[in-house]
Amino acid sequence: MPYFQSNEKWRARGLLLAVVLLNLGTVYMLVQINEWYRVFYDALQAKDQPVFWQQIGRFGWLALIYIVLAVYKFYLTQILQLRWRVWLTDHYMGRWLAHKAFYRMELARFTDDEHGNPDNPDQRIQEDLNLFTSYTVTLSMGMFNALITLVSFVGILWTLSGSLSFTAPAFFGGGQWEIVGYMVWAAVLYCVIGSAIAHWIGRPQVRLNFQQQMLEANFRHHMVRVREYSESIALDGGEGVERRHLDLRFADVMGNYFNLIRNQKQLTWFSSFFSQAAIIFPMIVAAPRYFSGAIQLGQLMQINSAFGRVQDSLSWLVDNYMALAVWKATTDRLIGFEKSLQHQSETRDDLSLTESSDGITAQGLTVALPGGSTLLAGVDLSVKPGDTVLLHGPSGSGKSSLFRAISGIWPHALGRVGLPKNAMFIPQRPYFPDGRLRDALAYPDPADQYTDAELKDALDAALLPALADELDREDAWGQKLSGGERQRLAIARVMLKKPAWVLADEATSALDEEAEATIYQRLVDRVKQAHGAIVSIAHRSTLAAHHRQRWTLRANALDAENGNGARYRLDVSTG
Repeated sequence: MPYFQSNEKWRARGLLLAVVLLNLGTVYMLVQINEWYRVFYDALQAKDQPVFWQQIGRFGWLALIYIVLAVYKFYLTQILQLRWRVWLTDHYMGRWLAHKAFYRMELARFTDDEHGNPDNPDQRIQEDLNLFTSYTVTLSMGMFNALITLVSFVGILWTLSGSLSFTAPAFFGGGQWEIVGYMVWAAVLYCVIGSAIAHWIGRPQVRLNFQQQMLEANFRHHMVRVREYSESIALDGGEGVERRHLDLRFADVMGNYFNLIRNQKQLTWFSSFFSQAAIIFPMIVAAPRYFSGAIQLGQLMQINSAFGRVQDSLSWLVDNYMALAVWKATTDRLIGFEKSLQHQSETRDDLSLTESSDGITAQGLTVALPGGSTLLAGVDLSVKPGDTVLLHGPSGSGKSSLFRAISGIWPHALGRVGLPKNAMFIPQRPYFPDGRLRDALAYPDPADQYTDAELKDALDAALLPALADELDREDAWGQKLSGGERQRLAIARVMLKKPAWVLADEATSALDEEAEATIYQRLVDRVKQAHGAIVSIAHRSTLAAHHRQRWTLRANALDAENGNGARYRLDVSTG
C-alpha cells in the first residue's frame, strides 16, 4: 500500500509491527488461559482446594497481562488508523487540488461517464477515507488475529478431541468407522455451512451500502446548496420547491436504508442462531466421550474453550459480514475516485500555456464545449502593453469559454497561449473564504503580506470605503455582501495586488453605470502605469469608451472592429 511506501513508511511499519506483536501476545495469553481451564476444572472435580486457590491467583496474573496487551493493542491500532487517514487525506487532497483536477472533474461529471467521474468528491475524501482506514485496519487485524488463533488452537483441539469410533448404517455400507480429530472436522463443517449461508443472505449489502453513502452525500450536498444560495431562494420564495427536493432525496435515503436494515435483520437472525448454537454444539459433540469416562470435566471444558476459539476464527466471515459490506462499498467508491484522479493526471492538455514577456498571445486557439461542439477554431490573438480590449457578443457565443482557455484552465481547448507573469483574472463569481475581511481581500495571499493602509486604499479604490474599518470582522462574505459589493471586493483585490495584466469576465455587471465607469477607469489607469493591458468581457456598450479595441465574438469566428464599426484583422485572425 502507498502509505507503507511513503516518507512515513518507517513509522507506519513500526506501528503495524507493534500491532501484529500485540495480537500475537493476546493470542498466546488465550492459549495460556485455555490450559488454565483444564487445571482449574480438574481441581474442582477432585475438590483439591490448594490447587483451586493457586489457579485463582494464576488467573489474576493471566487476566492482568491480557488486559494490558488488549489495551495497548487497541490504542496502537487506533494510532495506526489515525496516521494512515491523515496521510491518505493529505495525499488525495493534494491530487484533487493539483493541476485544477477539482475543476475538471466537475466539468466532466455529467459529460464523461467513461472514466466514472465521481459524485461528491468532498465526501470521498472526508468520510470514505475515514471509513476505509477504520475498517481496513480493524478487519485486517481481526482476520490476522483469527488466523493466528486458528493455528494456535486447532492443534490443541485436535489433540484433545481424540478419535470418534462408530458403526456406519447399512445404507453407507456398514462397518466400523473412526474419525481422528473429529472435533476439528465438526468445527470446520459447522463454520463452512454457516459462512456460505451468511454470504448468500448478506451479499446485497455491498450494493446497498454503496448506494447509501451516495444518497446520504446527495442529500447533504443539496442542503449545502440551499445554505449557499439562501438569499436567492428566499427572494424567489423557493422554500417549498427546495423542501420537495430535499424530501425526495431524503426519501431515497430512507428507502435504501430500509432495504439495508431489512437485509441486516435477516443476517442478524441467522448470525444470532449461529452464535447461540455454537455455545452448546461442542458440548453435544464431546458429550459421548465424557459420559463414557474417556475424558474428565477439565478436559471437557478445555475442549469447549478450544472449540470456541477455533469456531470463532472460522466464523470470522459470518461475524464480520456487515462490516465487510461497508468496507467493500467504501473501497469501490474510492477506487472510482482514484480512477478519475488518475485519468486527470494522465490526460495531456492540448493547450500549451507558456509565460510571455511581451503581452497576451494565442496561436491556433480552438475552443470547444464539454459536449464537443466547437465555439472557436484556429484563432490568433495578441494583446500588447497599453491595449484595452472589450470582448462582447451574444450569450452562449463562447466569451467565458475563451476567457477560461486564455487562463489555461479550460480542458476543451487546443493551441498555444502566452501569458505575462504579472497577470490576474477576475471571474464572474469571485470566491471569498469565510473569516476575516482582510483574508477575503488578500486571498489567496496571506493577509499579513499587506499593511492595513494598503488594504484600506484598495477598498477605497473599489468604492468600498465603508468596509475599511471592518478588516478584522469575521463573516461569510460570499453571502453577506450584495452582488455589487462582491464584484467591487473582487476588484479591490486587483487594486491591492497591482497586476500589470487584468482579464475580467463580466466583473462589473452588477454595478450601476457611474460606478462601473469610475472603477473601469481606475483599472485602466493602473494597468497602463504598470505597462500592461486589460481585457474585459461585458455586455454594456457604455464600456466601449474605455477600450481601444472591441472584439465581437460569434459562433466559430472572432473578429475585431474599431470604434467606427470598420472591421479589421490586426493581430486577430480566424481559422
